[in-house]
Amino acid sequence: MPSSAVLMQPFAQRLHTFVTDPRALADLQRYFGIGRPSGTPAYTGGRFEHLAGGGDRPDVADRITAEDLVAVQTLSVTVPAPVALDILEGGLGARLSDLLQAVPRGIDMADAAATVLSDGSPADRAWHLLRDQPDVGWVIAGKLLARKRPQLLPVYDKVVRCALGRPRPSFWLTLHAALRADDGALHRQLLALREAAGVAETVSALRVCDVAVWMGHRAERHACPR
Repeated sequence: MPSSAVLMQPFAQRLHTFVTDPRALADLQRYFGIGRPSGTPAYTGGRFEHLAGGGDRPDVADRITAEDLVAVQTLSVTVPAPVALDILEGGLGARLSDLLQAVPRGIDMADAAATVLSDGSPADRAWHLLRDQPDVGWVIAGKLLARKRPQLLPVYDKVVRCALGRPRPSFWLTLHAALRADDGALHRQLLALREAAGVAETVSALRVCDVAVWMGHRAERHACPR
């Protein structure tokens, strides 16, 4: 379990509560459709990482594709058409590809150096580039990048922000510190929760964390600010 020093931090306390809640296992199974007769997820987001083989497969890992734009729709957001066309056919897509090439692939956030997630890093610059496009914003930007680097970059939306707050210096770095504390205790808990729920190993620890928090907070019937 995380140390008392880490648990004193409000962010880590809230996160630990969601991950260790007994309902988290059933929530994961329901979200990803584990045990459903149809074999399909109960939530469209259960297909986010796996649609068309995933956004981080080697042949497409460094460019945003039409499949990625559909995948983020499973998380209830839509990239505006002019921005989508610029990503697929214009200069925006080329600029994002240059940045993605410098973002590590196949590494968990818990194992990455903080510099990979820090201000001014290629991942941070890609996030800002997307966020600043017309009618995109921080939620869509984060979800697109989570599709491209599912082990490294987390989904962070308004429900998760309502549940965990707006930590400083950033959500990425605060989550990174929580996952690495006590020799990666929280990261191991997430992997154990994934295994116990029967969720595929291709679902990252970050997504297990996201779903546990998102489902748990929604069950509390909070009126999350828009």
